[in-house]
Amino acid sequence: MDFRTLYKYLCQFCLSVQIIWGLDKVTLLNPPEEPLPEHLLKILYSCDEPATVQLHCIISFETGITSTLLLRQWRCLPGDPKISTVELKLPDWLVYQADGIVPDSQWVLSCILRASLRYSGFDGTKLYVAAQDAASLQPRPFYSRPVKQHKLCMSWRTQMLQLTQRFLTKQCPLEQETVHLLSSIYASTGESFGITKTLKPYRDEVLEYFRVKAISFPWCMFSIWIFVTRYCQEGLCGILYHINSQNNYITPALFLTNSGQLHIQMSGELEESSAFLPSFTVPMNEWCQLGLMLQGKTVTVSMVCMDKEQRTVRSTEHMLRHTIILDDTEGYFVIGGGKYVRGVAGFFGPVVYYRSRMSPHSTSEVVIPDVIRSVNLTGWLQTCQEFRLEMNLKISGYSLRRTESESCFDVFHKWMVKDRPQCEAWETTAPHRRHAAKLAKLLSFKHGGRGVSLSAVGRALYSLSLHKLSRGNSIGVVSRFLPLLLQAGCLADSRALHMSSVLCSTGLGVRKQPSKAWLLALLAAQKDDRLALLHLGHLHHMGLHGAPRDPDLAYGYYANIGKQTTLDRHNPTPNQTFVEAVYLNNDEVLDLQTNEDHHIFQWLKLQARRGAAEAEQTLARMLFWGQQGVSPNIQKAVRHYERGAVQLGDPVSMYDYGIVLMQGQGVEKDIPKALTFLKKAMEKGFVPAINALAWYYEQFERDYKKAVELWEQADVLESPDAALNLAVMYSQGLYPGKAADQFMAYKYYLKSAERGHIRGAIQLADIWTTGIPGLVNRRPLDAVLWVKWAAEQNGYLGTILRKALDSYLRRDMFSSQLYYIIAAESGYAPAQFNVAYLCEQNTGYFLDPAFASHCVWRYYNLTIQSPNPDTYALIRMGDLLYEGQGDGQKDISSAAEMYKQAALKNEPQGWYNLGLLAEEGYRLPLSVLIELGLSELYLADKSVLLSTLYKRCRDSEDTASYVPCSLALLNVYLHSFQKDYSAAIKLCTAVAVIAAPTIFLIILHVLRRRVLSLN
Repeated sequence: MDFRTLYKYLCQFCLSVQIIWGLDKVTLLNPPEEPLPEHLLKILYSCDEPATVQLHCIISFETGITSTLLLRQWRCLPGDPKISTVELKLPDWLVYQADGIVPDSQWVLSCILRASLRYSGFDGTKLYVAAQDAASLQPRPFYSRPVKQHKLCMSWRTQMLQLTQRFLTKQCPLEQETVHLLSSIYASTGESFGITKTLKPYRDEVLEYFRVKAISFPWCMFSIWIFVTRYCQEGLCGILYHINSQNNYITPALFLTNSGQLHIQMSGELEESSAFLPSFTVPMNEWCQLGLMLQGKTVTVSMVCMDKEQRTVRSTEHMLRHTIILDDTEGYFVIGGGKYVRGVAGFFGPVVYYRSRMSPHSTSEVVIPDVIRSVNLTGWLQTCQEFRLEMNLKISGYSLRRTESESCFDVFHKWMVKDRPQCEAWETTAPHRRHAAKLAKLLSFKHGGRGVSLSAVGRALYSLSLHKLSRGNSIGVVSRFLPLLLQAGCLADSRALHMSSVLCSTGLGVRKQPSKAWLLALLAAQKDDRLALLHLGHLHHMGLHGAPRDPDLAYGYYANIGKQTTLDRHNPTPNQTFVEAVYLNNDEVLDLQTNEDHHIFQWLKLQARRGAAEAEQTLARMLFWGQQGVSPNIQKAVRHYERGAVQLGDPVSMYDYGIVLMQGQGVEKDIPKALTFLKKAMEKGFVPAINALAWYYEQFERDYKKAVELWEQADVLESPDAALNLAVMYSQGLYPGKAADQFMAYKYYLKSAERGHIRGAIQLADIWTTGIPGLVNRRPLDAVLWVKWAAEQNGYLGTILRKALDSYLRRDMFSSQLYYIIAAESGYAPAQFNVAYLCEQNTGYFLDPAFASHCVWRYYNLTIQSPNPDTYALIRMGDLLYEGQGDGQKDISSAAEMYKQAALKNEPQGWYNLGLLAEEGYRLPLSVLIELGLSELYLADKSVLLSTLYKRCRDSEDTASYVPCSLALLNVYLHSFQKDYSAAIKLCTAVAVIAAPTIFLIILHVLRRRVLSLN
């Protein structure tokens, strides 16, 4: 050890002795309890030798970071103790709210104020603490802090920033630490449809820090309510699973096996994964809560089932050998079915994800959620099961009696039967079930006691209900026959369930029962009834009848019927009809409705026989798709296709005939013959034929190069089918010379959808539901709109619309209203308009006036919320708002908004009504005038505004509006003339009155002189 080192340690020892035995002291006399602005802090200090007094603020954040800030320092000279008063200048972000000038900060965990007395070391750089004192300050929450009054003028940019919602809302930002992936009930058909959910990172830096830190050591829980009606018919069915951006299953993945066991799969680092099966099984027809708890490497699975008042609890714990990785912002979660697996058949209740914590309730504290209790699914199934058992007993008894009546017995047996009572115990029937019992008896005797099923009785009950409702011709009969519909629905007729749901939700002839309506809709949708699926999708899309608005849940229903629409179109049946948007106020369209005996149809047949290709096309289209009131008849349609193709050489008919030959619809499949006609149609320049030939080369010849060449050619000519097929080629990696490219596929799907292709719209919506990482953002709201449009093209909806229109044309207003309400409750805008129109007309007063008034308000209101509302609905809704029919109070501004929207669609009545509002003294808002392109008239004279509005009304394309709008304009001119020249008119009138006697005498004198001269 050299001399310098020895001397250094000796000095440090002497300094330590001085510190211990000296009079060095520092004390905080009045520290604040919390960070305060401009606090005067008193500090007592003394020292033996010249030293430095330092004041620090030590701040710890919840992210684990600690920051030390030097606030003040000054010299201490030996002598008596001194008290120094300093202004405590803490950082603004610790004391004040963030306001655009004061920056935002991380969440502060603790704040310590420390005063210390320090001596210089031997080398003059390091300070040794001789004495210190500390005080803890309790940081205030962000939005409990004062707002700083800045002394300098703020810039305009900063002032605008302060007016944003971020600074106006004095509350903590909402963070989804408990995520409700599903807050309602979802009816799962057991197919490849489900609910897709994605999660975003926390906005709060502290929560996000802990979330990222817990990815490799998850501490969370999933709670899933489920009601299984059938075990998986394949290997696995989806309950809740997580898929990453590479389309692989990651933590967690929960499936149901065909034996009712749970299959649970967890993933770890380096694509390591493991799975296990709990020992218990999930029971059928019971509500059960499945709990999946992750704690590091430990997975705990619990199940609590509720059957009436009994509670069954099962639990198991599994320790994994590898680390569990759970990044909930990666990829997406799926409830039920999806692209890669079918869903569980049954119902899903609330699904909750406790993101960074466990559920506060233990298994013994689990209660059935209110949404499940209000629907009372188990109560319905229990009552229904009792009714089904009763019907089975009656069918068996009637079948046995029918068999006995056909057998030969001896005299003794006949004597015994004769003495038996005529009515056995099983034949007794409650009065409200008498119709069902009669139908069961009738069907049993009709079929000789063989082959009678409950579903057959249900279908007969449904037909009987419709027959009686149509004969009643008023809403008064609905309540009497609703039990028949409910019984038919119990016996497996989903159409009856859906109609009952609509009646209970709208109150058409019965008492409104929203919970029962929802239950019946869920039961019908679970049986894959297309209109019920459409109805539930509409409820959750708009948030109607108390159903929560959930675009992801709405998408699950719409996607089901939307994808089936494409299949239904390839397999047409008599139960499907082309969807036509017919508005009952459009007389021109109503006059075009026909049938095979109508004069329009007969005239088209005459024109077709004379060689008119367009007439042949129209007849074939009407017969194939069931358009314009004609019943579908594919065989007759094919004959017209053949005539147009063979005899007339029409390229459109050649294409259609080639397609039915290739697919074997209504005719025997003949590929070579189909190719001949398709090639001829292509040679005549018909674009769809190019696409069809490309499809042949791709499907039959596997010549992808030739197929792509033809599709590229058709795509240039804006063929929707060509764009769709090119998207499929890119998606599946079949495009020659190119690898699979999902982004290129997306662009072609978008192009196909915009050209009106149903399947293209569904595929586009499917991509927007999950997004493509780094390329396409998730757009769930837009996805719902596309798949809703595709679902509304379903042929089963078209059949309901056709029944409604046919009833209207027969003047059967009640049946028309009933069918239109069914379509309207599915969210179809033209049907909503027609319901409101029928209620408004109320021909024959078949509706109660109170119901009709509410119906007009409700359905016109729903109509105007569609993407492209009818102008008549906008005008009528404006009138209702002006008259105050909604809540009894006039709403002039909303009425003006309705009229403005109609005017923007070039509806003359909209311009006219805006003029009337202005004439009554209402000042049209500037926003309305800006959208109308009349902002310069906001401060102009009223006559100028009125003349402009009435001119727009007069100059519209509607000739019927010319006269009333011209008269209104003339009235404005007359009033303006009277106002501007009123003084001159009064003067001339006075002069005329004064001069009139003199002029009269002069004229009389002149006439008298002429008479005298003649004499």
